[in-house]
Amino acid sequence: MKVLVIPDIHLKPWMFVEADRLMKKGLAERAVCLMDIPDDWHKRFDLEAYEKTFNAAIRFAKIYPDTLWCYGNHDLSYKWDREESGYSSMAAYTAEQKLKELEESIPEDNPIRYIHRIDNVLFSHGGLMAYFVEEHIDPERMEDVDFVLEKINSFGPKEMWNNDSPIWCRPQRGNPRMYKEDTCLQVVGHTPIGEITKKGNVISCDVFSTHIDGRPIGNQEFLLLDTLTWEYAGIGV
Repeated sequence: MKVLVIPDIHLKPWMFVEADRLMKKGLAERAVCLMDIPDDWHKRFDLEAYEKTFNAAIRFAKIYPDTLWCYGNHDLSYKWDREESGYSSMAAYTAEQKLKELEESIPEDNPIRYIHRIDNVLFSHGGLMAYFVEEHIDPERMEDVDFVLEKINSFGPKEMWNNDSPIWCRPQRGNPRMYKEDTCLQVVGHTPIGEITKKGNVISCDVFSTHIDGRPIGNQEFLLLDTLTWEYAGIGV
């Protein structure tokens, strides 16, 4: 299946406009969004930016109901009331309510999760380390990918709000041992990079984030991935 991956948003509603344009061109059969919809530099008091961005996400969700959505740490910080870098107490109510509206706009049989799977490709905001699976899953069930994902997707902040979880893990730094390195590909965002990069069994694609002065860190390309062949390319806006 050809999939268009929408990486970390951070108050850029135009990313959904561009993703819609690419989907309408027939480049992909399905979209996956790695979220982190709220928060960006100098936007803590800009409630309009929060509303516009979540509204753009909601419109996209209604147009493409089979889109897969993966919670990011910035989304969950409002859902779970956990302050972190970039968190806006001024926009907290707006972000919380709009996230609920997004959740309600998505089909019940296709909810937002920490990790989604298409074929042998795992999509999550940060990445799934082998260590995290070993810590939380019965050793006899660790090879059962669907069981592992179902179990992890049932977790709450106690298990997920730490640096080793799939919403916080940064496989781009160091060489962490990732889950199913030989048989599964992982697609992640969370860590800003210059261009879409594959390292081991992980493709990193957070290329829309910016420096504090607004300059782009990455080349602003969407990841287009074939989930069967694992062939991929960057599609510019």
